[in-house]
Amino acid sequence: MQLHTTTNLLLLSMAVADFLVGLLQMPLLLLQNQGCWFLGDVMCVVHYFFAALVVSVSVGSMVLISVDRYIAICNPMFYTTRVTLTRVKLCICLCWTFSGVQGSWIYRDVFKQPDMYITCYGSCVVVVGFTEGLVGIIILFLGPILVIAVLYLRVFMVAVSQARAMRSHVAVVTVECSQTVKAMKSEIKAARTLGIVLVVFLLCSCPYYCFAAAAEAAMLGPSSSVIVIWLIYLNSTFNPVIYVFFYPWVRKTIKHIFTLQILQPGSREVSVM
Repeated sequence: MQLHTTTNLLLLSMAVADFLVGLLQMPLLLLQNQGCWFLGDVMCVVHYFFAALVVSVSVGSMVLISVDRYIAICNPMFYTTRVTLTRVKLCICLCWTFSGVQGSWIYRDVFKQPDMYITCYGSCVVVVGFTEGLVGIIILFLGPILVIAVLYLRVFMVAVSQARAMRSHVAVVTVECSQTVKAMKSEIKAARTLGIVLVVFLLCSCPYYCFAAAAEAAMLGPSSSVIVIWLIYLNSTFNPVIYVFFYPWVRKTIKHIFTLQILQPGSREVSVM
């Protein structure tokens, strides 16, 4: 119950998407790169659709987390009333639903004719049109970056002003003040972690979308395509590593699960915070 918070629910959504990338997409990409795709034309389209789904959910979860951090730091008085478990669950459901609808729209033609772009046995190729590619770049890259950057800049400014205010009143030591400072430090740490996740996302995503823009002019070869797709997938690998590095309770929880202590009676009462 200690971890049943609105922020952790958003982290869970991103973690599930990242986990599915590692469990399903990376092995299938290895299979595809070996030129021995034997799962059929329909599964080829499903493979691309599912890739678009989980990547979109991961990015959408990042946007939702940034909104959560913005409200928590910039409007802390209204956080508990505006950000409730019910609303967060609704937002997560909408994120997954929207990602599925977007993927279905992008691959609508190949869903009707799965072998449209397959020229030989053992290949798995899907071509995205210019309009669909442009919409994908705006929704999955430019839009999220703009939203997160604006919110993060606001969070940074508020965090700096609050840190200065706390330092100016450092002489006033009370239990209530101590708890407020501790809570604020926790919120700022969460925002800083999100900032690192955003930087990693940019480093992993920029090559892919630069490739997408250059592909029309045949400026890059197939080997480059493989590399940039792997970078996109590696972003899902880096996200949990970042949170494990910055949050001791994440490490404790993972250890609790993998050592099967979670199956013992009263395990839910173990302190991980």
